[in-house]
Parts: sequence; structure tokens; C-alpha cells
Amino acid sequence: MKYIHLAFIPFLLGVTFAGCNKWAVDKQNVYEYTAPPPPGGTIPANTPLCGSIKGVMTTGNTYNLGCTINVPAGDTLILEPGVTIDANPNSGIIVHGSLISLGTQAQPNIFTVPGVTKNNTPNLPITEDSAHIGLWKGIMCDTSCKMLILKWTHIDFAGAAYGNVDGPAVEESAGTSFNILFQNPNGYFIMEDSWVYGGTDDCIRCSNGKIHVFRNTFEKCGGSGGDCVNSKGGTVGTVAYNFFIGTAYNGQKASNKGQPVGAPQTNIVMYNSTFVNGGTQITPGTRAGGIDYEQGAEGAFFNNAFINCRVGYRVVNNPVADTAHLTYGNNYQWADSLVIADEFFTWGGVCTKPMPTDIPNPSLYLPANFYYPNPQENAYDGTPVVQYENPKFLNYPLPVQGQPLFAYTAVGSFDFHLTPGSPLIGKGNTSITPLTVVPIDPTYGATQVTPPGADLGCYQLNGTGNQH
Repeated sequence: MKYIHLAFIPFLLGVTFAGCNKWAVDKQNVYEYTAPPPPGGTIPANTPLCGSIKGVMTTGNTYNLGCTINVPAGDTLILEPGVTIDANPNSGIIVHGSLISLGTQAQPNIFTVPGVTKNNTPNLPITEDSAHIGLWKGIMCDTSCKMLILKWTHIDFAGAAYGNVDGPAVEESAGTSFNILFQNPNGYFIMEDSWVYGGTDDCIRCSNGKIHVFRNTFEKCGGSGGDCVNSKGGTVGTVAYNFFIGTAYNGQKASNKGQPVGAPQTNIVMYNSTFVNGGTQITPGTRAGGIDYEQGAEGAFFNNAFINCRVGYRVVNNPVADTAHLTYGNNYQWADSLVIADEFFTWGGVCTKPMPTDIPNPSLYLPANFYYPNPQENAYDGTPVVQYENPKFLNYPLPVQGQPLFAYTAVGSFDFHLTPGSPLIGKGNTSITPLTVVPIDPTYGATQVTPPGADLGCYQLNGTGNQH
């Protein structure tokens, strides 16, 4: 057996796990893991796939899903670089064992629907956009899945309802429609340098498990009411250097809701992500367009950049996040208009405390006691920070001109790298400790844990961070 020891001993050491049911957490798994069994032989690409599958999908081949396939418990499906999987509307991938997609920058792997093209027309109504139809069921992991590893992998047009057969197979309802579902408290979900396009509900739902979500791009995710990276009760790990554009609700969310008996407290460290036009499907003051902590979740969020997000980052008060174990700061917000600036910090059911390291500095426009949830005493005027401190992206119009404010929901030809003179340069907190609870391994783990950057957002001036 192969054992990989983690490069970092996380501060998870202080968390106590209990319980003897299916959710009981194996403490030893925090420190080492056993590689899954060999995947078996080469999978032929000449016939549509259906039913139980294990083995290796080989470089350069296109595989067709004739119906939903499943990776049995104890088995492994590996995708070599340069594999395409064409799905039909009745298909998906259920993972009881392990699925490992090893795309590379030169040869990414692609999960898509044949004959469907992306439409990045600005201001396209959601009802007319193929990104939000849900054309296949995505990747569904049940509670026995030991590893879901996606490296340099595209996942396009997912979000179809699981249905009466596939839903119960992963202990979900027929109407569930996540792009990716992961829920094993002793398992690892690793997603690096990948892309997700479209969806109808949560893009990634982690109901439990140990996660590492680094350097990915999310476009048009969440449909009309979902989050992008939604970490629920019992999920622990780090989410960093991700880029989001045109999200429905939250880009990154942490909540202890649904924590099973014996599962740890949700604990997510987030840093250096960029959120553009977040919260396109919500009304101001409700939910968030960037980051949200709520319902007993702990962790940290630093060095993030929010551009025209309909609601600013939120630490929710009803029910409250674990604010005694939640730290944050060095976050940047930009507003084209007063409608956005007035929602940088929301009042009422939230208790987000402005930090002096934030940009713009809260002292420019907020009353000193703003964070107390009293709308009569704490209303504020964001006028002084409208179009304040332009981030100076390489190629993106700020303020937006010639289109409605939330017209752009995909990257298209834009380039969000920083240019010299950006106020985001050198404003990051580099002392943040990643919560590393996954193995570091080129095949059976994370490729690398990119440390916090000196510049705010997912793109660093020195070329590190997000590579898209």
C-alpha cells in the first residue's frame, strides 16, 4: 500500500470527532491515507458507456455516456490527460469508489454535451441561455466515495435533475441538480485549475468531507438560486485563488447546517479569490454575491476582491456563524454605482464587522458602530466610495459602459490580471495558514497548496495564483 503524509499539520488537531455511525470520522485519515486500488484495464472508446465502469480512459479519446455510469465502491476510474466525455441529457456519473481526472494545462479533460456551444452574449436572459438549462446530471458522489480529484478539467452544461433512480443512489432527492456533489466525511475532494460553466443550482455541494479547491474558474454558475462552492456541515479545508463571474448567489459559502452526528464543525479557510458581478439573481440585502459564513461555521477569509457584487461579503447573524473562531480582513470591494456601494456591508440579519485593512477603508463612509444589527442607527451612505480605487484590470471595463451593470456573466475575451499601479498590489495578508487536510501527491492528492498572495484577488502580479 502507498501512504502519503500531509505536508502541513493543520489546526484541525484541536477538533474532537465523535460518533459510531456512518458519519463517524476516521481521525487517522487527517494525517495519512491509503491510495485507492489500481483502476484496472483500458476502457474502450468505441461504444457508449453505461452501468458500472472502472479502469483508465486514455489520452486523446472521446467517450460517450449512453446513460448514467457508476464507479463501484472499491474501484477507481482514472482519466488521462486530453480525454473528452460527451454526455447526454439522461446521463451522469455516480461515484461510489474514486474518480481521478488528470488533465493538464496543455491537455485539459472536458466533460460536456455534444452539439451545444457557449453563448457569452452580454445581458442574455437566463431563460435563453443554454448554460442554465441543465443538459446532464454532473458528478454525483455518495458517502462511500474516497476521492474525487479534478485537475485541469472542464465541466460544462451540467445541472439536470438527478431523477428517481440516480437521486436515491446518492441519498438525494429526485429534484437535486448540483454540478458536483461530495459527501464523505473521510473522503477527499480536490479540484485544481479547472473550469465550470453553467448550472441550475449549487455548482459544488460539499455536504461533508476534506476539501482543497484551488485556482479554478466559475462562469454562470448557480442558475437562478444556487451557490458556487457551498461547504455544509462537517466540511473542512481551504478554498483559494478561484475566479467567479456571473454567479446567482454566493461564490464561496461556509455553513454548519446539516452537520451529521460525529462530523466535525465546518471550518473553511478562504483567501485570494476574485468575484465579478456576483449575485446576479438576487435582490440587494439578501444573501451575498461573494463570500458568506453562517450557521456555526468557522474559518478565515482574507485577500479577496469583489467587483460589482450585488451584496458584499457576509457574516450572518441568524443563525450566527462561529464568530469567536472566524477571522477576516484585507478584502477589497468596487462599486460602479451607489446601489452596489450601499450594500458593501449589510445590516439586519448579519453581523459583518468592517475591518481597517479593507479597501476602501470603512472609516470613509461607515459609522463606527455600524456592525450592530440596527438599521435605524446604522444606515450609511456609500457615495464616497463609488468608483473608488479602480482595480486596474488588464482588460475589463470599469465602470461598465454601454451595457447594464450585470451584463457580463462569462470571461469571454476579458483579462482580469492586475496591471502596475493597481491598488490591489501589495495589500494582501501573507500570514494566513492554509487548512490543509488532503494529501499532496501528483495523482492521488493536491498538486500544490498555493500560499496566500501579497496581492488581493486570484491573480498575482508575479504570475502565481490562478493560471487561467
